[in-house]
Amino acid sequence: MGLTSHVLFRGNPARLLARRLGPALLAGAVCLPALGQGTENLKLPNLGEASTSLFSAEYEHQLGRTWLRIFRSQVPTMNDPLLFEYLENLIYELVTHSELKDRRIELVVVDDPNINAFAVPGGVIGVNNGLLLYAQSEDELATVLAHEIAHLSQRHFSRRVEFAQNQQPLNLAAMLAGFVLLAAGGGDAGMAALSAAQAAAQDSALRYSRSNEAEADRVGMQTLAAAGFDPHAAPAMFERMLQATRYAGGNRVPEFLRTHPLSENRIADTRNRARQYPEQAAEVNLDYQLMRARVTNQLADTPEEAVQKFRSELDGTSRSHEAAQYGLVLALTDAGRIDEAALQLDGIWSSNPSRLEYIIADAEIDIARNEPGKAAEKLAQRLKRSPGNHPLTMTYAKALMRNQQAHVAEEVLVEQSKRKANDPGLWYLLAEVQGLSGNIVGLHQSRAEYFILNGILDEAEKQLNYALKLATKDYPTTAKIQQRLRDVAELRQQMEG
Repeated sequence: MGLTSHVLFRGNPARLLARRLGPALLAGAVCLPALGQGTENLKLPNLGEASTSLFSAEYEHQLGRTWLRIFRSQVPTMNDPLLFEYLENLIYELVTHSELKDRRIELVVVDDPNINAFAVPGGVIGVNNGLLLYAQSEDELATVLAHEIAHLSQRHFSRRVEFAQNQQPLNLAAMLAGFVLLAAGGGDAGMAALSAAQAAAQDSALRYSRSNEAEADRVGMQTLAAAGFDPHAAPAMFERMLQATRYAGGNRVPEFLRTHPLSENRIADTRNRARQYPEQAAEVNLDYQLMRARVTNQLADTPEEAVQKFRSELDGTSRSHEAAQYGLVLALTDAGRIDEAALQLDGIWSSNPSRLEYIIADAEIDIARNEPGKAAEKLAQRLKRSPGNHPLTMTYAKALMRNQQAHVAEEVLVEQSKRKANDPGLWYLLAEVQGLSGNIVGLHQSRAEYFILNGILDEAEKQLNYALKLATKDYPTTAKIQQRLRDVAELRQQMEG
């Protein structure tokens, strides 16, 4: 768990980054002593004069959002509104009890089974969905997130840049090259690149990084306790992570555990720090266990494999029988075994009829039965009580679309886009709905927003130009499209330098 813990790209990460960020980055990964040389051609965020604003919160905010667009263009991310909302709420609870001053947080959920979470300057927090498979409780997951929030609150990126500049002159391009390499799974090469271009500076900066990790452990535990979570979950989670390294060899060890190793001493320090707080009775948090079931279903190779896994849990011991049964509902639905899924859902829904996860599961069963109108009617009633709820709204729009009510679905999603403008999944679905409703100008505009959020600016520009040609007599729409084209040009400057 570090300033930017490492996510594995699908494909060759060095090749992907070299294509996106220029050949100098690849050279930096192969030959560290030369990293400081030849970085003038490196395509990195161009956010203005860094010498006066590098360490400002606003500069970091812009850097983080630019980084996120690049990141989304390279890695598979999750479009699961229920999981996203759960994690967002959990992070918000921790942030409100932290030392973080700039609380403009943006979450990205990566579709990857490996243990991973990371924090990027400017308030971007990333979580692999696979992390939920390793964290047995919400307290353990909160431990990891609080640690990453601590990296942000203590401004470790800016402090690391300052440290490197004090060690020797080093241009910003070289620093950011290493920073992006870290997030790409560049391992020790990325950490060293962040620190300096020469071996001696690398060694001292790595020691400095370890002190950052210790500080994040300490500050993160304070946040954890202040938010009402169990600090004793921290050493338990760290021990589980350490076990993951003992049963894996070589390149199979999770990336961030290789570059931020969990030593016995670090775990002992965490355990001693936790003793300052009273122990809490272990409780099963159903919200969290339901999300773990969703992730287990998402990461299964096939729906039938997930069915067997959840049936085994129900026949044996599981942390939450109800969550295992919910997971079975999801797996059976995905497997096309709809009647079985409905029967399993009835077994848990009757005791908790207002639970959002079950309402949405019921609607998805109706849609799978080719009864989308029935699903839409139920969801519309629920939305009267929870207007603007994102998971409900997205499921409602899908039901409307399947019920051949694309025009209504478009109205729903256009309104929701005012609340969730940074959700790529919303824009993707809205473009699909607009295509069905015959709003071709809107389709191209929504596709452009999707591509902008994913850092694919050439495609975004193409979509906006298509829309511009079709909207020649609609002056308000034309003006809006032209402004968006100017926005894309500015974003390209930031992303490509």
